[in-house]
Parts: sequence; C-alpha cells; structure tokens
Amino acid sequence: MTKRLLWLALTPFLVHADELPAPVKALEKQGITIVKSFPGPAGMTGYLGKYQEMGVTIYVTPDGKQAISGYLYDEQGTNLSEKLIAQEIYAPAGRELWKKMEKAPWIQDGKATAPRTLYVFADPFCPYCHKFWEQSRPWVDAGQVQIRTLMVGVIKPESRATAAAILSAKDPAKTWHDFEQSGGKMTLDIPAAIPPEQAKALNINQKLMDELGANATPAIYYMSETNELQQVVGLPDAEKLAVMMGGEIKKN
Repeated sequence: MTKRLLWLALTPFLVHADELPAPVKALEKQGITIVKSFPGPAGMTGYLGKYQEMGVTIYVTPDGKQAISGYLYDEQGTNLSEKLIAQEIYAPAGRELWKKMEKAPWIQDGKATAPRTLYVFADPFCPYCHKFWEQSRPWVDAGQVQIRTLMVGVIKPESRATAAAILSAKDPAKTWHDFEQSGGKMTLDIPAAIPPEQAKALNINQKLMDELGANATPAIYYMSETNELQQVVGLPDAEKLAVMMGGEIKKN
C-alpha cells in the first residue's frame, strides 16, 4: 500500500514571529512551526504550519483575535487544506529526499536510459526483496524501468557483511543480479570485517532509510505523474506494481 509521505523539509522562508497575530503566536508555543501565510476565505488569513511531522492549516478571523485550526472544505466537499499541504510541504520535501537517494551509494539494475526510475532499499536475506526483483524483471528487461538498489543489513546478523560483499565485488551490479537470480544461494566472498568504504555506504543507506520512515524491506520509492514522491513498503500487489512501473509492458 502506498503511503503519503510525511517527511517535512524545513523551508527557509518561515514567517517571522513578529508578523503573526496573537492566536497564531499562542499556537506556536504549543509546538506548531509556521511556514507561510496565504489568503483565506471570508476575509480570513490562512497560515500553513507543521506539527509533529504533519502539515496543518490555521485560519485567523478578520479581527485577528481568533484562530481556527483544521481542514477547510469547499461546497463540493473538496479538502482545500490537504491540497495546499501536499503542494507546499509534502511534495517539496519528497523531492528533496529523492535528491538524497540520487546521491546515495546504489546499485544500478536496468538501462540508465530507462524512462522510469525506482529506488529500493533491500536486504540480501529479504525474501520479499527477492520476490519484488522477480516481479520487476519484465519492465527492467524491456528497458522501461531502472531500479537503483540501496543495500542495507537489517534482517539477520550477517546481513551487513553479506551486503558489503556485494558492494565490494568487482561488478556489484552483476553480483547483485546473479545473487538474486540464484535465489540468494550464490556463494559470496564474505569479509571477516566490513571494509570502511562499504561500512560507510551501508551506514548512509540505513540513515536515509530511517529518515524516509521505512521500517521494513523492500522499501520502494518512485515519483508519481504529478512529481510527488511515493512510498511502498513490502511486496506490492499486481495492480500497485503496474502503477509503480509506469503501466503495461511495452512490446518492441
């Protein structure tokens, strides 16, 4: 199941506290960080904020003496606050996290020219990671999808050393492919002590996985058609898989 991402990147354009009406200042003291103001309905002024990793909207009455915190709906029942929060907070934060994944130490699977890219946090001993690898083959082999695997070691005590063996191989991409193709049965040269370079890579990936809020593998990320970061943790069903991969497999 895809989850809307709740990670929030602090924007440099926060509203200065001196500019806030008294009710909003009072809400700030309760832990809400005010990001920006915007025109509200019926003469009210709206404020976009963050509280405990969630976006919030606040509407201040024209006299500036009362504040209402919550969602705003129009006559059709459309949640206008949710749209604003998604556009102004979740979407930019997701794009920043995407950039972090781009810079992380990943293993390429598929053509670099593929029109669609997915990032996957995977443990060498994760059976669902292996199943997802098998599911993705038609799209990868057709050149439609490139999967960038970020190795982590979270399932077994030997996971980190096994992941390090894959990362330190002469050709990590081929080694990972062959390892998955063998169902995890391929013999690897497991190091007695993880080399510093591979240890650093695993630490970077683990920290990023934690920052993304994922607590299991595979943790899969892709950008939607509206350029919003999407998360799928665990094995996707057939319908979700097709969405993630960008649609049907195209025949040459």
